[in-house]
Amino acid sequence: MHRSTDGNALVMKVAVPALFAALALGATGCDAGDDARADSPAPAGSSVIAPGKPGEAAETLSARDAEERRPDDRPNSADVGYAQLMIHHHEQALAMAELAPERARSARVKRLAERITAAQGPEIATMRAWLKKYGKPEAPSGHGAHDAMPGMATGAQWTALRAARGAAFDALFLKLMITHHQGAVTMATEVKSDGNDVVVEEMADDVIAQQTAEISRMREMS
Repeated sequence: MHRSTDGNALVMKVAVPALFAALALGATGCDAGDDARADSPAPAGSSVIAPGKPGEAAETLSARDAEERRPDDRPNSADVGYAQLMIHHHEQALAMAELAPERARSARVKRLAERITAAQGPEIATMRAWLKKYGKPEAPSGHGAHDAMPGMATGAQWTALRAARGAAFDALFLKLMITHHQGAVTMATEVKSDGNDVVVEEMADDVIAQQTAEISRMREMS
């Protein structure tokens, strides 16, 4: 059968765009598959490119080696101990703040007590939820752990604070709360060095930032 040159040109005009469209569709499908696989664990036998340190080349690792090199971010005993002890540390601060409305003379001291209650109450709830998530008890193990926490008011100091009124209460409240906050900052700083859980580290960062600012404010009020 005779085919004209024009006929061949027509076939080429139709076939070439169709071919490009098919290739484009295939490329799109491959991209989607790559995105889906990016969120999936690497299959056994596959390799992973691990970025090198600054100035060093990247390294190709097996899937098993890459998994073994992943940092261990599971909670450790320092994380658990911090949450357990800080709950009780915060509870004493809340108990001290509860005395302010009836005993304090200074409106600034009363507002400070309100801020402490508003901040540390939710923090206690967060730490309790964290301990529950990992199946850990709220009470720390061992005797004397409560009394060993830095910044805690002694029994005699508690008796004096409850008995104080007016300006005497304001002065003692600020003195004891500054010491209490300093103890909390010490505990938070320690867990940032010894702990392993990112959530606990974030909670410790919040304690350091907030209570350091309040220490400065209380010193100005003293």
